[in-house]
Amino acid sequence: MTWLSCAAVLPNSKPGSLAWHPSLEARAKALESEREKIPPAEFRAAIGREVRRRLAEYHDGLARYRNTDYRRTATYPAPIWGEGTTRLYDYAPDAKPDALPVLLIPSLVNRAYVLDLDAENSLTRFLAAQGFRPFLIDWDAPGDIERGFGLAAYIDGRLVEALGVVERRTRAKPVAIGYCMGGNLALGLATKHQARLRGLGLLATPWDFHAERADLAKGLADALQPWWPLVDALGELPVDMLQSLFSALDPLLAAKKFRAIAGVPEDHPKFRAFVALEDWLNDGVGLAAQVAHETIEGWYVENRPATGKWTLGGRTVNPRAVELPAFVAIPAQDRIVPPDSARALVGKLKVATVIEPPLGHIGMVVGGRGRTELWAPLAAWLGELSRD
Repeated sequence: MTWLSCAAVLPNSKPGSLAWHPSLEARAKALESEREKIPPAEFRAAIGREVRRRLAEYHDGLARYRNTDYRRTATYPAPIWGEGTTRLYDYAPDAKPDALPVLLIPSLVNRAYVLDLDAENSLTRFLAAQGFRPFLIDWDAPGDIERGFGLAAYIDGRLVEALGVVERRTRAKPVAIGYCMGGNLALGLATKHQARLRGLGLLATPWDFHAERADLAKGLADALQPWWPLVDALGELPVDMLQSLFSALDPLLAAKKFRAIAGVPEDHPKFRAFVALEDWLNDGVGLAAQVAHETIEGWYVENRPATGKWTLGGRTVNPRAVELPAFVAIPAQDRIVPPDSARALVGKLKVATVIEPPLGHIGMVVGGRGRTELWAPLAAWLGELSRD
Protein backbone atom coordinates (compact mmCIF):
# COMPACT_ATOMS: atom_id res chain seq x y z
CA MET A 1 0.00 0.00 0.00
CA THR A 2 2.88 2.38 0.71
CA TRP A 3 4.44 1.72 -2.67
CA LEU A 4 1.11 2.02 -4.50
CA SER A 5 0.37 5.29 -2.73
CA CYS A 6 3.75 6.57 -3.95
CA ALA A 7 2.71 5.74 -7.49
CA ALA A 8 -0.47 7.74 -6.98
CA VAL A 9 0.93 10.74 -5.09
CA LEU A 10 4.50 11.41 -6.20
CA PRO A 11 3.84 12.06 -9.91
CA ASN A 12 1.16 14.63 -8.97
CA SER A 13 3.00 16.36 -6.15
CA LYS A 14 4.63 19.74 -6.61
CA PRO A 15 8.08 20.76 -5.35
CA GLY A 16 7.77 21.85 -1.74
CA SER A 17 4.36 20.25 -1.24
CA LEU A 18 5.63 17.29 0.80
CA ALA A 19 6.71 17.57 4.42
CA TRP A 20 10.08 15.89 4.84
CA HIS A 21 11.82 14.76 7.99
CA PRO A 22 14.55 17.33 8.84
CA SER A 23 17.27 14.74 8.25
CA LEU A 24 16.01 14.26 4.67
CA GLU A 25 15.31 17.85 3.67
CA ALA A 26 18.58 18.48 1.84
CA ARG A 27 18.37 15.24 -0.16
CA ALA A 28 14.69 15.84 -0.89
CA LYS A 29 15.34 19.32 -2.30
CA ALA A 30 18.09 17.95 -4.54
CA LEU A 31 15.77 15.21 -5.81
CA GLU A 32 12.95 17.65 -6.44
CA SER A 33 15.31 19.84 -8.44
CA GLU A 34 16.30 16.86 -10.59
CA ARG A 35 12.70 15.76 -10.99
CA GLU A 36 11.70 19.07 -12.54
CA LYS A 37 13.86 18.13 -15.52
CA ILE A 38 11.88 14.92 -16.17
CA PRO A 39 8.65 14.95 -18.22
CA PRO A 40 5.64 14.00 -16.00
CA ALA A 41 4.66 10.99 -18.13
CA GLU A 42 8.19 9.64 -18.00
CA PHE A 43 8.31 10.13 -14.24
CA ARG A 44 4.99 8.32 -13.72
CA ALA A 45 6.23 5.39 -15.82
CA ALA A 46 9.46 5.21 -13.83
CA ILE A 47 7.59 5.14 -10.50
CA GLY A 48 5.32 2.39 -11.83
CA ARG A 49 8.28 0.28 -12.95
CA GLU A 50 9.97 0.64 -9.58
CA VAL A 51 6.81 -0.34 -7.69
CA ARG A 52 6.37 -3.45 -9.86
CA ARG A 53 10.04 -4.37 -9.42
CA ARG A 54 9.82 -4.17 -5.64
CA LEU A 55 6.55 -6.10 -5.51
CA ALA A 56 8.05 -8.83 -7.71
CA GLU A 57 11.11 -9.12 -5.46
CA TYR A 58 8.95 -9.24 -2.35
CA HIS A 59 6.71 -11.93 -3.83
CA ASP A 60 9.71 -13.97 -4.98
CA GLY A 61 11.41 -13.87 -1.58
CA LEU A 62 8.18 -14.66 0.29
CA ALA A 63 7.29 -17.56 -2.02
CA ARG A 64 10.77 -19.06 -1.73
CA TYR A 65 10.63 -18.89 2.06
CA ARG A 66 7.18 -20.50 2.20
CA ASN A 67 8.14 -23.31 -0.20
CA THR A 68 11.60 -24.23 1.06
CA ASP A 69 12.21 -27.67 2.55
CA TYR A 70 14.97 -26.39 4.82
CA ARG A 71 14.28 -26.48 8.55
CA ARG A 72 16.33 -25.74 11.66
CA THR A 73 18.16 -28.90 12.70
CA ALA A 74 19.37 -28.00 16.20
CA THR A 75 17.43 -29.48 19.11
CA TYR A 76 17.46 -28.85 22.83
CA PRO A 77 19.33 -31.32 25.04
CA ALA A 78 17.24 -33.31 27.50
CA PRO A 79 15.85 -31.01 30.22
CA ILE A 80 17.47 -31.31 33.65
CA TRP A 81 14.56 -29.63 35.43
CA GLY A 82 11.06 -28.50 34.67
CA GLU A 83 7.94 -27.12 36.26
CA GLY A 84 4.74 -26.28 34.43
CA THR A 85 5.80 -25.21 30.96
CA THR A 86 9.27 -24.05 32.08
CA ARG A 87 12.34 -26.15 31.26
CA LEU A 88 16.07 -25.87 31.99
CA TYR A 89 18.76 -27.28 29.69
CA ASP A 90 22.42 -28.02 30.45
CA TYR A 91 24.53 -27.53 27.29
CA ALA A 92 27.83 -28.75 28.77
CA PRO A 93 27.19 -31.53 31.28
CA ASP A 94 30.72 -32.87 30.72
CA ALA A 95 32.40 -29.50 31.30
CA LYS A 96 35.41 -29.26 33.60
CA PRO A 97 34.49 -29.05 37.30
CA ASP A 98 35.76 -25.47 37.50
CA ALA A 99 33.90 -24.29 34.37
CA LEU A 100 32.05 -21.05 35.05
CA PRO A 101 28.27 -21.70 34.97
CA VAL A 102 26.17 -19.28 32.93
CA LEU A 103 22.39 -19.06 33.29
CA LEU A 104 20.92 -17.71 30.04
CA ILE A 105 17.53 -16.03 30.42
CA PRO A 106 15.48 -15.22 27.30
CA SER A 107 12.42 -13.01 27.00
CA LEU A 108 8.96 -14.26 27.94
CA VAL A 109 7.53 -13.30 24.54
CA ASN A 110 9.84 -15.32 22.26
CA ARG A 111 11.10 -18.87 22.08
CA ALA A 112 14.37 -19.52 23.89
CA TYR A 113 16.08 -21.06 20.86
CA VAL A 114 17.05 -17.67 19.45
CA LEU A 115 20.06 -18.29 21.71
CA ASP A 116 20.51 -21.71 20.08
CA LEU A 117 19.27 -21.03 16.56
CA ASP A 118 21.27 -23.70 14.78
CA ALA A 119 24.31 -25.86 15.38
CA GLU A 120 26.58 -23.31 13.66
CA ASN A 121 24.69 -20.24 14.85
CA SER A 122 24.25 -20.61 18.59
CA LEU A 123 25.47 -18.28 21.30
CA THR A 124 24.77 -21.03 23.84
CA ARG A 125 26.91 -23.64 22.04
CA PHE A 126 29.62 -21.03 21.42
CA LEU A 127 29.92 -20.39 25.15
CA ALA A 128 30.13 -24.13 25.79
CA ALA A 129 32.92 -24.39 23.21
CA GLN A 130 34.80 -21.61 25.02
CA GLY A 131 34.93 -23.72 28.18
CA PHE A 132 31.96 -22.31 30.07
CA ARG A 133 28.92 -24.27 31.24
CA PRO A 134 25.79 -22.63 29.83
CA PHE A 135 22.31 -23.42 31.12
CA LEU A 136 19.38 -22.17 29.05
CA ILE A 137 15.96 -21.56 30.57
CA ASP A 138 12.98 -22.07 28.26
CA TRP A 139 9.73 -20.41 29.36
CA ASP A 140 7.61 -21.82 26.51
CA ALA A 141 4.00 -20.64 26.06
CA PRO A 142 1.96 -20.00 29.21
CA GLY A 143 -0.01 -23.04 30.34
CA ASP A 144 -2.97 -23.17 32.70
CA ILE A 145 -0.75 -22.38 35.70
CA GLU A 146 1.35 -19.68 34.04
CA ARG A 147 -1.69 -17.76 32.80
CA GLY A 148 -2.13 -16.69 36.41
CA PHE A 149 1.49 -15.54 36.75
CA GLY A 150 2.82 -12.04 37.21
CA LEU A 151 6.49 -11.11 36.90
CA ALA A 152 7.13 -11.98 40.55
CA ALA A 153 5.96 -15.56 39.98
CA TYR A 154 8.39 -15.96 37.10
CA ILE A 155 11.34 -14.28 38.84
CA ASP A 156 10.92 -15.18 42.52
CA GLY A 157 9.44 -18.55 41.64
CA ARG A 158 10.61 -20.27 38.48
CA LEU A 159 13.86 -18.33 37.99
CA VAL A 160 14.97 -18.79 41.59
CA GLU A 161 14.23 -22.52 41.34
CA ALA A 162 16.29 -22.77 38.14
CA LEU A 163 19.11 -20.92 39.89
CA GLY A 164 19.02 -23.49 42.67
CA VAL A 165 19.28 -26.35 40.16
CA VAL A 166 22.35 -24.75 38.57
CA GLU A 167 23.95 -24.23 41.99
CA ARG A 168 23.41 -27.86 42.98
CA ARG A 169 24.71 -29.15 39.65
CA THR A 170 27.85 -27.04 39.59
CA ARG A 171 28.47 -26.16 43.25
CA ALA A 172 29.30 -22.66 42.04
CA LYS A 173 27.74 -19.24 41.61
CA PRO A 174 26.57 -18.71 38.02
CA VAL A 175 26.56 -15.59 35.91
CA ALA A 176 22.98 -14.60 35.01
CA ILE A 177 22.72 -13.28 31.45
CA GLY A 178 19.41 -11.96 30.16
CA TYR A 179 18.48 -11.06 26.60
CA CYS A 180 15.94 -8.28 25.95
CA MET A 181 13.12 -8.67 28.50
CA GLY A 182 15.18 -11.53 29.93
CA GLY A 183 17.65 -8.88 31.09
CA ASN A 184 14.92 -7.29 33.19
CA LEU A 185 14.17 -10.72 34.67
CA ALA A 186 17.87 -11.23 35.40
CA LEU A 187 18.07 -7.81 37.06
CA GLY A 188 15.00 -8.63 39.16
CA LEU A 189 16.74 -11.84 40.24
CA ALA A 190 19.96 -10.01 41.08
CA THR A 191 18.31 -7.38 43.25
CA LYS A 192 17.30 -10.09 45.73
CA HIS A 193 19.85 -12.86 45.17
CA GLN A 194 23.09 -11.18 44.13
CA ALA A 195 24.97 -13.08 46.83
CA ARG A 196 24.20 -16.23 44.85
CA LEU A 197 25.51 -14.83 41.54
CA ARG A 198 28.98 -14.25 40.10
CA GLY A 199 28.00 -11.58 37.61
CA LEU A 200 25.19 -10.08 35.56
CA GLY A 201 24.85 -9.82 31.78
CA LEU A 202 22.29 -7.49 30.19
CA LEU A 203 21.91 -7.86 26.43
CA ALA A 204 19.67 -5.28 24.72
CA THR A 205 17.80 -4.75 27.99
CA PRO A 206 15.29 -1.87 28.12
CA TRP A 207 15.09 0.34 31.18
CA ASP A 208 13.93 3.89 30.40
CA PHE A 209 10.86 3.29 28.24
CA HIS A 210 10.41 7.01 27.60
CA ALA A 211 14.03 7.72 26.63
CA GLU A 212 13.12 7.70 22.94
CA ARG A 213 9.74 7.90 21.22
CA ALA A 214 7.64 8.25 24.35
CA ASP A 215 4.73 8.80 21.97
CA LEU A 216 4.92 5.12 21.05
CA ALA A 217 4.07 4.20 24.64
CA LYS A 218 0.86 6.22 24.49
CA GLY A 219 0.03 4.76 21.09
CA LEU A 220 0.57 1.27 22.46
CA ALA A 221 -1.74 1.95 25.38
CA ASP A 222 -4.41 3.40 23.13
CA ALA A 223 -4.21 0.49 20.69
CA LEU A 224 -4.60 -2.12 23.42
CA GLN A 225 -7.26 -0.39 25.52
CA PRO A 226 -10.26 -2.06 23.80
CA TRP A 227 -8.59 -5.48 24.01
CA TRP A 228 -7.81 -5.74 27.73
CA PRO A 229 -11.15 -7.42 28.63
CA LEU A 230 -10.41 -10.14 26.05
CA VAL A 231 -6.82 -10.51 27.27
CA ASP A 232 -8.02 -10.90 30.86
CA ALA A 233 -10.68 -13.41 29.84
CA LEU A 234 -8.15 -15.51 27.91
CA GLY A 235 -5.53 -15.23 30.63
CA GLU A 236 -2.91 -14.12 28.11
CA LEU A 237 -2.08 -11.56 25.45
CA PRO A 238 -2.24 -13.74 22.29
CA VAL A 239 0.85 -14.10 20.14
CA ASP A 240 -0.90 -12.72 17.04
CA MET A 241 -1.62 -9.51 18.90
CA LEU A 242 2.00 -9.30 20.02
CA GLN A 243 3.19 -9.86 16.46
CA SER A 244 1.04 -7.00 15.20
CA LEU A 245 2.54 -4.68 17.83
CA PHE A 246 6.08 -5.60 16.81
CA SER A 247 5.18 -5.16 13.13
CA ALA A 248 3.98 -1.63 13.83
CA LEU A 249 7.53 -0.66 14.83
CA ASP A 250 8.60 -0.97 11.19
CA PRO A 251 5.72 -1.60 8.76
CA LEU A 252 8.11 -2.05 5.80
CA LEU A 253 10.37 -4.58 7.53
CA ALA A 254 8.69 -7.61 5.93
CA ALA A 255 9.16 -6.15 2.47
CA LYS A 256 12.80 -5.32 3.17
CA LYS A 257 13.78 -8.73 4.49
CA PHE A 258 11.98 -10.84 1.87
CA ARG A 259 13.35 -8.71 -0.96
CA ALA A 260 16.83 -9.24 0.48
CA ILE A 261 16.66 -13.00 -0.10
CA ALA A 262 15.09 -12.84 -3.56
CA GLY A 263 17.43 -14.76 -5.85
CA VAL A 264 19.64 -16.15 -3.05
CA PRO A 265 20.21 -19.90 -3.71
CA GLU A 266 18.49 -22.20 -1.22
CA ASP A 267 21.74 -23.97 -0.37
CA HIS A 268 23.46 -20.67 0.43
CA PRO A 269 24.25 -20.12 4.15
CA LYS A 270 22.55 -16.72 3.99
CA PHE A 271 19.26 -18.27 2.85
CA ARG A 272 19.39 -21.03 5.47
CA ALA A 273 20.17 -18.56 8.24
CA PHE A 274 17.26 -16.41 7.09
CA VAL A 275 14.82 -19.35 7.14
CA ALA A 276 15.92 -20.44 10.63
CA LEU A 277 15.53 -16.93 11.98
CA GLU A 278 12.22 -16.26 10.22
CA ASP A 279 10.80 -19.54 11.52
CA TRP A 280 11.78 -18.42 15.03
CA LEU A 281 10.16 -15.01 14.53
CA ASN A 282 6.92 -16.71 13.48
CA ASP A 283 7.03 -19.16 16.39
CA GLY A 284 6.24 -16.72 19.16
CA VAL A 285 4.32 -17.29 22.37
CA GLY A 286 1.63 -15.39 24.22
CA LEU A 287 2.20 -13.36 27.36
CA ALA A 288 0.40 -14.08 30.64
CA ALA A 289 -2.29 -11.43 31.18
CA GLN A 290 -0.90 -10.05 34.44
CA VAL A 291 2.60 -9.88 32.94
CA ALA A 292 1.14 -8.02 29.97
CA HIS A 293 -0.43 -5.46 32.30
CA GLU A 294 2.79 -5.09 34.32
CA THR A 295 5.00 -4.63 31.28
CA ILE A 296 2.81 -2.70 28.85
CA GLU A 297 1.02 -0.48 31.35
CA GLY A 298 3.67 -0.48 34.06
CA TRP A 299 6.79 -0.29 31.88
CA TYR A 300 5.85 1.28 28.58
CA VAL A 301 3.10 3.64 29.72
CA GLU A 302 4.10 4.51 33.30
CA ASN A 303 7.86 3.93 32.88
CA ARG A 304 8.09 2.37 36.33
CA PRO A 305 11.62 0.91 36.01
CA ALA A 306 13.29 4.23 35.20
CA THR A 307 11.25 6.14 37.79
CA GLY A 308 12.07 3.70 40.61
CA LYS A 309 8.52 2.38 40.90
CA TRP A 310 8.93 -1.18 39.56
CA THR A 311 8.46 -3.57 42.49
CA LEU A 312 8.49 -7.34 42.93
CA GLY A 313 6.93 -8.83 46.03
CA GLY A 314 7.17 -5.52 47.83
CA ARG A 315 10.80 -4.77 46.95
CA THR A 316 11.92 -2.16 44.45
CA VAL A 317 14.01 -3.35 41.52
CA ASN A 318 16.89 -0.93 42.01
CA PRO A 319 19.98 -1.48 39.83
CA ARG A 320 21.99 0.85 42.11
CA ALA A 321 21.79 -1.84 44.79
CA VAL A 322 23.45 -4.42 42.53
CA GLU A 323 27.19 -4.60 43.22
CA LEU A 324 27.90 -7.48 40.85
CA PRO A 325 30.22 -6.95 37.87
CA ALA A 326 27.94 -6.37 34.89
CA PHE A 327 28.28 -6.72 31.13
CA VAL A 328 25.94 -4.45 29.17
CA ALA A 329 25.48 -4.83 25.40
CA ILE A 330 23.59 -2.02 23.65
CA PRO A 331 23.07 -2.70 19.91
CA ALA A 332 23.39 0.66 18.16
CA GLN A 333 20.84 -0.20 15.44
CA ASP A 334 18.20 -1.64 17.76
CA ARG A 335 14.64 -0.71 16.76
CA ILE A 336 12.94 -2.83 19.42
CA VAL A 337 14.91 -1.53 22.41
CA PRO A 338 16.08 2.00 21.56
CA PRO A 339 19.75 2.44 22.56
CA ASP A 340 18.98 5.31 24.95
CA SER A 341 16.52 3.07 26.79
CA ALA A 342 19.26 0.49 27.41
CA ARG A 343 21.93 3.13 28.16
CA ALA A 344 19.82 4.39 31.05
CA LEU A 345 20.93 1.33 33.03
CA VAL A 346 24.64 1.91 32.66
CA GLY A 347 24.98 4.82 35.08
CA LYS A 348 22.97 2.97 37.71
CA LEU A 349 25.28 -0.06 37.84
CA LYS A 350 28.33 0.13 40.08
CA VAL A 351 30.64 -1.97 37.89
CA ALA A 352 29.78 -2.20 34.20
CA THR A 353 31.60 -3.24 31.06
CA VAL A 354 29.69 -1.68 28.15
CA ILE A 355 29.79 -2.44 24.43
CA GLU A 356 27.69 -0.92 21.66
CA PRO A 357 27.96 -3.22 18.63
CA PRO A 358 26.81 -1.69 15.30
CA LEU A 359 24.04 -4.26 14.96
CA GLY A 360 20.32 -4.69 15.46
CA HIS A 361 18.37 -6.25 18.30
CA ILE A 362 18.33 -9.78 16.87
CA GLY A 363 21.40 -9.63 14.65
CA MET A 364 23.50 -9.14 17.76
CA VAL A 365 22.77 -12.64 19.07
CA VAL A 366 22.30 -14.82 15.98
CA GLY A 367 25.78 -15.03 14.53
CA GLY A 368 27.37 -13.44 11.50
CA ARG A 369 28.85 -10.19 12.75
CA GLY A 370 27.34 -10.93 16.16
CA ARG A 371 30.02 -13.59 16.59
CA THR A 372 32.77 -10.97 16.64
CA GLU A 373 30.78 -7.98 17.93
CA LEU A 374 29.02 -9.68 20.89
CA TRP A 375 29.90 -13.33 21.38
CA ALA A 376 33.67 -12.83 21.56
CA PRO A 377 33.57 -9.78 23.90
CA LEU A 378 31.07 -11.57 26.14
CA ALA A 379 33.29 -14.66 26.30
CA ALA A 380 36.31 -12.49 27.10
CA TRP A 381 34.42 -10.83 29.96
CA LEU A 382 33.30 -14.21 31.30
CA GLY A 383 36.90 -15.39 31.08
CA GLU A 384 38.03 -12.50 33.26
CA LEU A 385 35.36 -13.39 35.84
CA SER A 386 36.59 -16.99 35.82
CA ARG A 387 40.11 -15.85 36.66
CA ASP A 388 39.10 -13.46 39.46
